[in-house]
Amino acid sequence: MPRLDIPGDVRRVFDVIKDGGVAIWPNDVGYGMIGGTTQALKKIFDTKKRGSHKRNALIGDAITQREVHRLDQRSQDIIETITIDYNLPLGVIAPCNIDHPLLRKVDPELLEASTANGTIAMLLNAGPVYAELTRLSREEVQPLFGSSANLSGTGQRFRADDLQPEIRNAADIVLDYGLRKYHHYGRSVTIMRFPEVEVVRIGTCYELIVDAVRREYGIELPADPGRDVLPSGHLKEFELAKND
Repeated sequence: MPRLDIPGDVRRVFDVIKDGGVAIWPNDVGYGMIGGTTQALKKIFDTKKRGSHKRNALIGDAITQREVHRLDQRSQDIIETITIDYNLPLGVIAPCNIDHPLLRKVDPELLEASTANGTIAMLLNAGPVYAELTRLSREEVQPLFGSSANLSGTGQRFRADDLQPEIRNAADIVLDYGLRKYHHYGRSVTIMRFPEVEVVRIGTCYELIVDAVRREYGIELPADPGRDVLPSGHLKEFELAKND
């Protein structure tokens, strides 16, 4: 069997997105749906039957994250301790620079659907497909937004074979790389809000993130009550409501 052609496969996915399509892609925390236009993201939103308070996440690498998020040095250090030094995936919500070239290419409707109170969520350090996809996004200045590839509230999918028919049929391309790395957690990525250092969702690698933040910064994050008590891991939502 030949080895995976990650650059070639990602190029095909990226070209579909650039042409306005919807892609299902594999990352370390599961399968995601991704698009780059308002129409594509509306299709994802409607197919997933997401609540109106749900936001899209920007898919970007560490370089893009440093440029898009406006954070103090300590907050940035905590993020990079988790995602670079400890090599763990993380979703980050933080104030954003709307004048960044990537966000300047986003039309107002999509930007509103992807931000809340001047903040934007980003997925970081989610594996080799993610790394190649975000490199192309940065180099070709093509915004990428998405969420998990499942009907809202039904849980993360870790195999392409487990995608619901509605989800699979909504995609113009599906990149199937088998069972995903962190499937044993049964949850999606852990999400934190900065500069508050606040846990929004308990997810993948949470116990490792808790340990890293405690060891390096003396910060105690909330205990995980367990999947039986909190299956989704949500402690808070990334909400639409605007501050007065």
